[in-house]
Amino acid sequence: MLKRLVQLFFLAVGGALGIAFIPQVVDLLNVNSVAWLEESYIRAIIGAIVLFVTTFWLVDYIVHLIKHVEESLVKAPVTAVLFGSLGLIFGLIFAYLILIPIRFISIQVISTVLQIFVTLLLGYLGFQVGFKKRNELVALFSLPQRVVKRKNNSGEEIEVAIPAANMKILDTSVIIDGRIADICQTRFLEGTIVIPQFVLEELQHIADSSDTLKRNRGRRGLDILNRIQKELAIPVEIYEGDFEDVQEVDSKLVKLAKVLNGTVVTNDFNLNKVCELQGVQVLNINDLANAIKPVVLPGEELRVYVVKDGKEHNQGVAYLDDGTMIVVEDGREYIGSQLDVLVTSVLQTSAGRMIFAKRKQLEKAL
Repeated sequence: MLKRLVQLFFLAVGGALGIAFIPQVVDLLNVNSVAWLEESYIRAIIGAIVLFVTTFWLVDYIVHLIKHVEESLVKAPVTAVLFGSLGLIFGLIFAYLILIPIRFISIQVISTVLQIFVTLLLGYLGFQVGFKKRNELVALFSLPQRVVKRKNNSGEEIEVAIPAANMKILDTSVIIDGRIADICQTRFLEGTIVIPQFVLEELQHIADSSDTLKRNRGRRGLDILNRIQKELAIPVEIYEGDFEDVQEVDSKLVKLAKVLNGTVVTNDFNLNKVCELQGVQVLNINDLANAIKPVVLPGEELRVYVVKDGKEHNQGVAYLDDGTMIVVEDGREYIGSQLDVLVTSVLQTSAGRMIFAKRKQLEKAL
């Protein structure tokens, strides 16, 4: 059907060209004696046939080009098409205003060429600006607050306005980690949970991996999202947009946080630093976990279970309930048993906290 429409278009154009230019060709060739060429419909038929035959090879290329454009538009998000079209319209309007003085150029050829060039250039630039800046434009025209329904203490649903700044954007690592669901359940995390579509695609890719460990991690992440969305009271939104000009998921998260004026929630150390460098608010659940660990001071007594030997000679290693590692001096011989120790020092690192201790009996002997 599309091929027939293209062929019909060439026939119509050929007919119009035949009516317009065949008389000039006849005058140029001095064949005015051909009476039947004076009929407009004859000239239209001749022009249509000539253009159809000469452009027969071009029809398939044009059809493929139209189908390619059609597929691209169908796959593109609605916001991309909308703002791209608006950008094209504004570009053409701007081109029309610029072309007003150009039309007064006395040299017709230069005037025509400039009009075509400026129209195509500004139309293209307008479309590209609207297409690539659509996320910023959506954020610009969106309301500063979103209204969601929540239940009060009596069980009644009420509408609560949530500022855009309270939008928490989850990255892939924090979803797979799983602790974010427990944090949301305790209601220490306020606002709207935003899950970008490109993060969901990355999770799906991990869940479909041939590697067993990656596949289990991906499925765990999807289960965590399902729990957050269905079991918890916190509002959840799926962000459908994407940034085609950005390849890395972390870079997309940073850009999305700037667009939505939101906060990135992660446990990725590198993403944490990138957000801080680019002025994006970030919440690292590892920092939260370290902050809520019980305080242990030098001189305190602890009863620990030594589970393995340490790196240095005669050292034993134990763990608190929160996972904090305790290095016990001369504790290697007590592996597999409980031991009373005295804390000698506490070392805080970016990876967590480490406690150094010695056996309580040795301290008393001293």
